[in-house]
Amino acid sequence: MEIPNETAIKKPKRLTSVVWNHFERIRKADICYAICVHCNKKLSGSSNSGTTHLRNHLMRCLKRSNFDVSQLLAAKRRKKDNTVSLATINGDEAQRQDAFIKPTIMRFDPDQRKDEIVTVASGKFDQDRSQYDLARMIILHGYSLPMVDDVGFKVFVKNLQPLFEIVPNNDVENFCMEIYRKERGKVYEMINGLHGRINLSVEMWYSPEGVEYLCLTAHFIDEEWKLRKKIMNFVTLDLSHTDDLLSEVIIKCLMDWDVDSKLFALTFDDCSTDDDIVLRIKDQISQSRPLLGHGQLFDIRSAAHVINSIVNDALEALREVTHKIRASVKHVRSSQVAQRKFNEITQQVGISSERRLIVDCPGRWDSTCLMLETALEYRGAFSVLQEHDPSYTSDLTDTEWEWTSFIAGYLRLLVEITNAFSGNKYPTASIYFPEICDVHIQLIDWCKSPDDFLRSMALKMKDKFDKYWSKCSLALAVAVILDPRFKMKLVEYYYSQIYGSQSLEKIKDVSDGIKELFDAYSICSTMVDQGSALPGSSLPSTCSDPRDRLKGFDKFLYETSQSQNVSSDLEKYLQEPNFPRNCDFNILNWWKVHTPRYPILSMMARDVLGTPMSTIARESAFSIDGRVLDKCRSLLNPDTREALICTQDWLQMEVKDGSRLSSHSVRPIPIAESS
Repeated sequence: MEIPNETAIKKPKRLTSVVWNHFERIRKADICYAICVHCNKKLSGSSNSGTTHLRNHLMRCLKRSNFDVSQLLAAKRRKKDNTVSLATINGDEAQRQDAFIKPTIMRFDPDQRKDEIVTVASGKFDQDRSQYDLARMIILHGYSLPMVDDVGFKVFVKNLQPLFEIVPNNDVENFCMEIYRKERGKVYEMINGLHGRINLSVEMWYSPEGVEYLCLTAHFIDEEWKLRKKIMNFVTLDLSHTDDLLSEVIIKCLMDWDVDSKLFALTFDDCSTDDDIVLRIKDQISQSRPLLGHGQLFDIRSAAHVINSIVNDALEALREVTHKIRASVKHVRSSQVAQRKFNEITQQVGISSERRLIVDCPGRWDSTCLMLETALEYRGAFSVLQEHDPSYTSDLTDTEWEWTSFIAGYLRLLVEITNAFSGNKYPTASIYFPEICDVHIQLIDWCKSPDDFLRSMALKMKDKFDKYWSKCSLALAVAVILDPRFKMKLVEYYYSQIYGSQSLEKIKDVSDGIKELFDAYSICSTMVDQGSALPGSSLPSTCSDPRDRLKGFDKFLYETSQSQNVSSDLEKYLQEPNFPRNCDFNILNWWKVHTPRYPILSMMARDVLGTPMSTIARESAFSIDGRVLDKCRSLLNPDTREALICTQDWLQMEVKDGSRLSSHSVRPIPIAESS
């Protein structure tokens, strides 16, 4: 029998049972009915009838067979929030309950491509899995842990999945720590299973409150010749930490990961880091395994840091002039009257630039460079502005404009070099040599300037640069020699410009350095062939017996064996023609393909090319300030902070690599096509 004039009930009382998410309540005259939204069966909907019969129907409803109804009904027993009732927050509750949206039916197509299949774990809701997915989401995107206590988040989750029990902040933190321990185990196995060595970068971070943190990141080239990096530790340094204790912190982290014997190079983000710190670490590591090439390539300082350092010197020297230019730009942009008057002067003096005057962001030196460059284009207008506008008081002298032109040109070079570092698709150690040499050549020219101001500034900058160059020039040169497009030729090209008459001697030092390093790898290879390498490593162990009188035997064996060979890998590589230069060249792919041809040299290339010559992330490449941790994470306890930062890095690499992030394996639900 048809029900005439059925109308949705305007309920004065909220329906609290979750069962009503699956029934529509309607009224015929004075009788209430509950219509199942899945099979359209009509049952009693009177408040006196209760909901037991509705639950029983859901359990028998054939259309609900793919869902876990027992968990659905158990959700009614969830704990209520002790401060805010979510049900009372929904401003459009009546409309939501009366206009029930049926679940979308997902149909399984066996011919569909794997990456196009809509996947869910199963038709059954899984509270535990959802809790871990929530924790992974918080880690992956850097959300704050207290977000689970936010009213808006609770309302969103309730409307999205009423079955999900909101877990408190402390529980989410525990889930995050469990995920960290699991992911750390994966990273540990992966790093310790590498055949080559790893490189470690050491960066200092700071909180808004001035707390210092030590971030240790492993850099390496994996078995597929892909450049990888993994944050290993994020250590909070308390007030008792001093510089001389920094080495102990680093050594402890290395030993916790069991990679102290696999370390090839150590890169510090600060060129002024005390050499004693590096020496203590080097001595500790050498006790278990000698450093290759006597550790000549062990101590590396960040190229981006030395660039930022000399930029700071240039901006500090030009500080008063920069202040005048900044004030000049602000004056022109202070009102439409001032802007209109400046535009008229610009036309009168014949300036046709289409660039707009900008005010820099003091925290980013690339924006200061752009401000100076733009102001220089309007130099003629600024020079006569005071004659037409008496309120303008920041005019520059001709000498100051010349200084600005000179320094802006140099800053532009450094901007381009920094962009080359941060924007390279394959940021191996080989890309840095030509860029750093260009900086070196420019500094040499600057030091010859007849202007006392520019010359004194250049000498100060070059003094800092020379300290960096003395530590890193060999590592930079060896890395670029391992680029088949350049080999020794690029070293010869730049050294002739840098050293002049002394270039041959300096080139020989580089040649001797790479040969010595190659000889060390050759000895390693010989010992691997004899089965004396450590498990999972292509590098040899050393005898710990202090009375061992055959320590030089391995070197003797290699040297006497070499006389029987026509040429070594290195000699063969250097004698062959250079590979043609092109923009899309992938050096790692080249070495992957040519590993069978240069088996020993490729071992060396893997370690050298994986050395981080710069430690500054792309987003902070032009930042004058250091790396600053956000306030949300700076308030966490040290263990949780380290876990969230490390795990976020690991999970983001999975996303980048296209790996699945789900806490459990997932599969599509095959649902039959309805006729």
